[in-house]
Amino acid sequence: MAKSKTQYVCQSCGAISPKWAGQCGDCGAWNTLEEAAPAASAGPRGGYAGAVAGITRLGEVELAEVPRTSTGLSELDRALGGGLVHGSVVLLGGDPGIGKSTLLLQTLAMLPIGDTLYVTGEESAQQIGMRARRLGLEVDGLRLLTETQVENVIATCERERPRVLVIDSIQTLYTAALQSAPGSVGQVRESAAALVRMAKQRGITVILVGHVTKDGQLAGPRVLEHMVDTVLYFEGDPDGRYRMLRAVKNRFGAVNELGVFAMLENGLKAVSNPSAIFLSRHQGPVPGSVVMVTREGTRPLLVEVQALVAESHASQPRRITVGLEQNRLTMLLAVLHRHGGVALFDQDVFINVVGGVRVTETAADLPMLAAALSSYRDRALPQELLAFGEVGLAGEIRPVPNGEERLREAAKHGYTRAIAPAANAPRKPIKGMEIIPVSRLSEVLDAL
Repeated sequence: MAKSKTQYVCQSCGAISPKWAGQCGDCGAWNTLEEAAPAASAGPRGGYAGAVAGITRLGEVELAEVPRTSTGLSELDRALGGGLVHGSVVLLGGDPGIGKSTLLLQTLAMLPIGDTLYVTGEESAQQIGMRARRLGLEVDGLRLLTETQVENVIATCERERPRVLVIDSIQTLYTAALQSAPGSVGQVRESAAALVRMAKQRGITVILVGHVTKDGQLAGPRVLEHMVDTVLYFEGDPDGRYRMLRAVKNRFGAVNELGVFAMLENGLKAVSNPSAIFLSRHQGPVPGSVVMVTREGTRPLLVEVQALVAESHASQPRRITVGLEQNRLTMLLAVLHRHGGVALFDQDVFINVVGGVRVTETAADLPMLAAALSSYRDRALPQELLAFGEVGLAGEIRPVPNGEERLREAAKHGYTRAIAPAANAPRKPIKGMEIIPVSRLSEVLDAL
């Protein structure tokens, strides 16, 4: 009988290596290779989408509108694209203590009695009951199961037939088909695959809670994010009041949708007008502050960009950003020097987006430069002024998507002047809004 060869599996990315090494050759993580345990026979398996079927012509597929169920929380529905889709699988990740379990417990309490099942592998039933009492939730009809073996979970679902199943968390589940410990790459992958197959075959909405690494990424194999239909990240400072729920993948809605919640004593409350909490209320105009209109999914959002420019006493001036890309700031300062004649090579530049919002789009280029110039000149910009636009390396101001919608959103909040790319100027005037169209960086400097 031939002896089976030993293999090692990376616990970070799932790569297989024939021998042990200190560093994974695929993802570069250190000390993550562990010996793979031999797997027991798991029998025939279907695909992630359910039972294996024959070839079907696309024109013969019956198309029907995807039914959705409202969660009772408007901001969660927004991040999901309109509500929970029957038979879909949602992966919810976030830092410890950010409020993932609280959010799901509130959601299940708002759904009809008998339609939900909460499976917990981390907390006892008493702990969950104490949290529900502290939040003041009516959960007398909420069914709770403390179980970590995925086969038992699936058997319970076959018997109870819930419409919404919550797994808290996927890293605590294990399958008897593998001998490795819960939380390993193989256990997470196979347990999630079994739940995805059940969700597609039975039409059950499954919500998986996932742990995150110290880098903020979902722990476990990357294939976990490919298997599910929707990936949501719960962001925010655990010591702060506000939480943001961001959709980074959604097969049934827009990507990068953002839901905003306020953490109160009685749980999470949806914030219907997040622009109001991301704007500072200064007594008067202050240097280094400018408001921009960003877009998160389908929602225009007003945020404040603040800058501090101070003389540097170090050999290498610092370029620090919070909520924005640091390399882009360095590039914009070089464009400002080359095409605007303003040199900040001997100045420390600090840029911050108020409220902890992350802005990844290029529409923040113009507000960053405007805020930096305002701080450098110690000259405050008018409080009713806002700006947005992309700055090119040749000094041109490029348009951004949905420019007219951004301007109309700003007008609703009382802003009367806007510096915007000339290509984004609306065809019809916006009542109460003076638009300053710019196409070159020199025109921006004149406007400021």
